[in-house]
Amino acid sequence: MKILEGKTAIITGASRGIGKGIAQVFAAQGANVAFTYSSSVEAAQELEKELNALGVKAKGYQSNAASFDQAQELAAEVLKEFGSIDILINNAGITKDNLLMRISEEDFDKVIEVNLKSVFNMTKAVIRPMMKQRKGSIINMSSVVGVKGNAGQTNYAASKAGIIGFSKSVALELGSRNIRSNVIAPGFIETEMTAKLDEETVKVWRAGIPLKRGGTPEDVANVCVFLASDLSAYMTGQTLNVDGGMLT
Repeated sequence: MKILEGKTAIITGASRGIGKGIAQVFAAQGANVAFTYSSSVEAAQELEKELNALGVKAKGYQSNAASFDQAQELAAEVLKEFGSIDILINNAGITKDNLLMRISEEDFDKVIEVNLKSVFNMTKAVIRPMMKQRKGSIINMSSVVGVKGNAGQTNYAASKAGIIGFSKSVALELGSRNIRSNVIAPGFIETEMTAKLDEETVKVWRAGIPLKRGGTPEDVANVCVFLASDLSAYMTGQTLNVDGGMLT
């Protein structure tokens, strides 16, 4: 039997990169997948087709997790369409990097809104159905930058560190209802975004990682499978660094 057979997962920001990798691995493990995307309609339709071909139910929703109302609507629609919400993966995120001296208030606010407020919005939207079911797994995507900070990323680091504190608090609040809340902090993961970096920069990054390679979306997705499944039934409030040893 597949490890996520019969479970329904909501994955935000899944039309590309890490989110897409999670959706693919979850479907392969038997999960029904409701995923969100912001603007990549074509990529979302292709992913929907690909996941459905694996014999699970999959549907893409154009929804902005940074909007409280849209998050509420999404959860209600998924519940109606799929019958349950067992897993939430808050993956949607953006960067607007700059040194603190140069960063605008708008760029600070936007990153906090998309990366951190969306986690509040989506978690708030799913906890009622999860409480009724008396089970659920919430997985929030932070970053090694949220754990150790990074020059030129005060907004991003603040949003990703905030996710860790938020998730620990949710774990304490909802543990008695059998709802678990954990965090993954990815390191240098090679996606379409990093493909735009020049080869030399990437080589330097890889050389600084103990495992001597960048991670893949699948590396992150496999840890998500563990946290989403009953294999991690006694784990909550934890942050797992999936970083090839970067923070060792």
